[in-house]
Amino acid sequence: MKMGKKRMVMSSILALTLASTLGGCSGNNNSAAGEGNNAEGGSTSGTNSKPITLTYFSEDSSTNWNNMKDEVGKIIAEKTGVTLDAEFAVGDPVQKISLIAATGNYPDLIAAKADVGKLVDAGAILDLTDLIEEHAPNIKKMLGDKIVRTKYNLDDQAIYAIPTWSSVDEKKIKADGGFELQHRVVKEAGYPEIRTVKDFEKVIQDYITKHPKDENGNKNIGLSLNGDDWHMYQVTNSGFQTTGGPDDGEYYIDQETHQATYHFRRPEEKEYFRWLNHMNDIGLLDPESFVQKTDQFKAKVASGRVLGLADPEWDYGDAQNALKSAGKFDQTYGHYPVTMSNEYKDTSFWSAGFDGGYGISISSKCKDPVRAIQFLDFLASEEGQILNNWGIEGKHYTVEAGKRVVIPAVQKRMDTDNASFQKESGVGLYWNMMVHYGDGIKDSTGNYFTRNYPEMLTTTYSEPEKETLKAYKAEHWKDLFPKEEEFQPRAYGAAYTMPLANDDPAVILGAKMKDITWKRIPEAVMSKPGEFDKIWDAYMADLDKAGVKEMEEAYTKHIQDRIKLWSTN
Repeated sequence: MKMGKKRMVMSSILALTLASTLGGCSGNNNSAAGEGNNAEGGSTSGTNSKPITLTYFSEDSSTNWNNMKDEVGKIIAEKTGVTLDAEFAVGDPVQKISLIAATGNYPDLIAAKADVGKLVDAGAILDLTDLIEEHAPNIKKMLGDKIVRTKYNLDDQAIYAIPTWSSVDEKKIKADGGFELQHRVVKEAGYPEIRTVKDFEKVIQDYITKHPKDENGNKNIGLSLNGDDWHMYQVTNSGFQTTGGPDDGEYYIDQETHQATYHFRRPEEKEYFRWLNHMNDIGLLDPESFVQKTDQFKAKVASGRVLGLADPEWDYGDAQNALKSAGKFDQTYGHYPVTMSNEYKDTSFWSAGFDGGYGISISSKCKDPVRAIQFLDFLASEEGQILNNWGIEGKHYTVEAGKRVVIPAVQKRMDTDNASFQKESGVGLYWNMMVHYGDGIKDSTGNYFTRNYPEMLTTTYSEPEKETLKAYKAEHWKDLFPKEEEFQPRAYGAAYTMPLANDDPAVILGAKMKDITWKRIPEAVMSKPGEFDKIWDAYMADLDKAGVKEMEEAYTKHIQDRIKLWSTN
């Protein structure tokens, strides 16, 4: 680990020296990103805008990527001179990052999420501390004293990634999680309280009893899950979400002791998976939940046959947009704070604060680290954020009485055909490449940075959605959920964002636990009810044998170290 860090420092020094030397010889405009820059939100107009192509790999997929030929991408390229030759994950992104680290074939920019430790160990990425200080005024200003949360760990306080997933100063407004039910289902039930899994189950059972098939004679589906590859996390996350746990990845963290427990080992969660087993037994769970591919899952949702979901909106959103395009608004979904019983609170709005989180790294073989950081700094500028979130004035939005307003025809395309609209326009496409403010934060003009604010959300609701909200005496779906103020701040942010070394016990053992869990959970859920306990006991025994307690101890130490790092800087 120490040798890797030394390689980092040397690589950073060499790269910066090379960049400075090349800059001095080019005769082009090579002033730093901050020159002539309004740190309140101006663009990086003083940067070198000579065309350059940077290679980029991201662990996230981007099905709408258009090689920066979209309308927003063209302006970004014009402003910065940078075009990305981008590759996005297909299949297992972890394997790809491992291959990059092993072969030394490093792209200029890499978004490795939780696998950044593999790149640190390989000496593949730069310490960005000096680059931020010297060439990224927008990033530096936005992070402010939160920059300590971007440091790698207590022993190695380098900054290896520009945080792009965790929003700065977010006041989350839009509910996009919980459990989902079609508007027609709750309407027929008379808009009952949807608070527990039994409430959720009852409205589905009552509807499907009356309407076993759709208008085309196809069987309606009570609840379908997307267990395809890494989407399995969305299936298993419901275990802690329905039993009062915030999203800390694969762990439940005690908020007093900060002890980490592999969350599946909690007795409360066993009962959630027993409920799924029950749903399967009575025919309300899609029997293909653990074998279908994502495209098949989305096709079912887009058909209108799936009455209920337990899935984040980003996972099923494309299919819901297809329903909107077909005019089937009553078959789209509302969000409900479903838990196992009334003793638990849905934690969708339990904020992790700004935790550094996943981000973009600059590789030790980057052809021009200064241009790379200046590119990222432009995206972080007020101009860059407005461009990404709102698009181009006059084309995607107008300003009326000082207020940004999405053009109605554009809003309609966003609501009903967002995939093709985004590919064409680029609006929202660069979100996870940039440091950004979150929902509810206003820019220097008094407008919100993002389009997720109460008045704007209202304009996106269909008539069936408005009818459902009104029936529940709510203006927005958030109104149904426990409020952010009801939860205590998490001293460690979101646990799953902690970067760990590739040879760390928590990483090595975590891979074993995942393999066991992803085998045993489907087996338990799809078994006969009488076999559930036997399978679950075998699952727990498998975890013990594989070293789950050692893994928990290692992760607990990392949690406590992160708290110490954040509180002593």
